[in-house]
Amino acid sequence: MNNTTDNNSFDQDPKIFSVSEINRMVRDVLLNNFTTIWIKGEISGFRQFTSGHWYFDLKDAQSQVSCTMWSGKNKQINWQPKNGDLIEAQCQVGLWEAQGKYQLNVEFFQKAGLGDLFEKFNQLKNKLDSEGLFLSSHKKTLPSYPLKIGVITSPDAAALQDVLVTIKRRAIYASITIYPTLVQGENASRQIIKSIQLANKRNEVDVLILCRGGGSMDDLWAFNDESLAREIYGSSLPIISGIGHETDFTIADFVSDHRAATPTAAAEILTENILNLPNNLNYYQSQLLNMIDAKIQGMKQKFDYLEKRLLSPNQVIKIQYEKLKTYKRQLQQLIETPLAKYVNQLKSIQSHLSIKKYHQGLDEKKRLLETSDKKLKKIIINNLKKNRELITNYHQRLNLLNPDLILERGYSIVYDKNKNILSNSANINVNEKIDLKFHRGYAEAKITKNSNKK
Repeated sequence: MNNTTDNNSFDQDPKIFSVSEINRMVRDVLLNNFTTIWIKGEISGFRQFTSGHWYFDLKDAQSQVSCTMWSGKNKQINWQPKNGDLIEAQCQVGLWEAQGKYQLNVEFFQKAGLGDLFEKFNQLKNKLDSEGLFLSSHKKTLPSYPLKIGVITSPDAAALQDVLVTIKRRAIYASITIYPTLVQGENASRQIIKSIQLANKRNEVDVLILCRGGGSMDDLWAFNDESLAREIYGSSLPIISGIGHETDFTIADFVSDHRAATPTAAAEILTENILNLPNNLNYYQSQLLNMIDAKIQGMKQKFDYLEKRLLSPNQVIKIQYEKLKTYKRQLQQLIETPLAKYVNQLKSIQSHLSIKKYHQGLDEKKRLLETSDKKLKKIIINNLKKNRELITNYHQRLNLLNPDLILERGYSIVYDKNKNILSNSANINVNEKIDLKFHRGYAEAKITKNSNKK
């Protein structure tokens, strides 16, 4: 019976798998049944190849497992792992088909215990955020052209040298004050707080840079302190944070007035406007010169217009004199025309009548002519006298209106800042500047008292 069963089983031609097929099936089972997991263990047998891939084992007291971390993944680890490091790794379970060995493909890892730090970080972040410490409305504006820059950091930090070189290269005239402070370790937070307090008390800088180079989350933990966050929030001086690398974030970054990706970036942000200052000054200078030139041209046109309308006393006298000459010619014509007529009539009479016969009548005409001549001369003299008096009166009145003569007697003309003539003290305020024009020269004055009384 048993032999028959064995023969029948053999005759069914069972499926025979290749080793590769079995390994592939096992790999699929692992991938389909294990999602991304976290595992904790100690690094052992760490190896780094020229391709950039990392190979190592994770072990505990009883077991170990092979691990692989590809170069594209391990670039996000900003510290160098070594044998003996206790880590927490995020990974997927896989199978190396060529060897038939299962392994862990690591996506990310951190030093063991950082999971608790992340939890503390998020709890504090949510707490301060709910209190409004991160609101942009509470953040102070960084000075556009800081002349005095304070740096809170360790004097031995490489990041400090980067900041100093950047500031001196871009803003050579800016002074830098360093507040030596621990930026890592148990007492670092308290020292940073004291440095912020000291800088605010001295009030000797325009802005503060919180400076610290890159490191692990544990290295940067001093900047995740609640007391430090509240000190930054309450600082009267604006604070820019330049902590770690671009991917690093701390509570200090969220509460500071501005967050820079790196310490060098913080220095570049503060000196950005200074770098463009020469171009800005040239632009404003050009604009100012154009405005001044336009104002001058406008004033010249206004002066030309007023000059055309303004007649000097000599011009007025000359015009009146020309009118007088015209009146004189007209008067002479009025006198000479009838006189010539009478003379012609007399000659006509003399030619037709005997002189002796009409001698008596001629004498009478002569006397009449002499009388008329005297009357005409008297009229001319009186008219000339009246015109001279009129000219003299015009001359005197013009002299009274001559601004130069008025100024020569000790008077002056007062102009406001818009070059308008002031005749009433109600039109000027105390501390405003005025211009005074004298008979000779100008002066500038400032109003110290104002009274509207006459």
